[in-house]
Amino acid sequence: MSLIQLLIAEIEHESVSTQKMLACVPSEKFDWRPHPKSMTLKQLATHTANLSGWAGFIVNTDYLDFADGTLKRPEINNTEDLIQELKTGTQQSISALKTAKEEELINKIWVLRNGNQILMELPKIKFIRSMAMNHLYHHRAQLSVYLRMLDVAIPGMYGPSADEMPKS
Repeated sequence: MSLIQLLIAEIEHESVSTQKMLACVPSEKFDWRPHPKSMTLKQLATHTANLSGWAGFIVNTDYLDFADGTLKRPEINNTEDLIQELKTGTQQSISALKTAKEEELINKIWVLRNGNQILMELPKIKFIRSMAMNHLYHHRAQLSVYLRMLDVAIPGMYGPSADEMPKS
């Protein structure tokens, strides 16, 4: 299997777990946050869903500049919107990877900046792994903690969760 095929397979596999988690997000609790410094449930769930498209964005661009307004936030009004954002982003990432050249992912530098300030410069493949995929998994796990604090049953990601285990 090529590097690109492995990335696509992982994105497809993990999107199933992410969709299960996002499907549990109660719209009526969107404004809830566990701490004043924390994101709201809506902000965290939206960010998690939105990250599904970052691999495709990285493949198709050479940089992201937070100062230029390129990064658009989707309009999310309910749980179904979260799932649609995930599905759209996942498909965009897979489509972009299918047309990508492996040597460009390995050798081409991608830049994260805020105006004149360079925040990071790494090969595209490193940004895809860290800022797209691992970043999504991190926030998905954070989302599971928010949901647990709201007493929402957590779906299993890599096997059954405590909520899915038979009661003895």
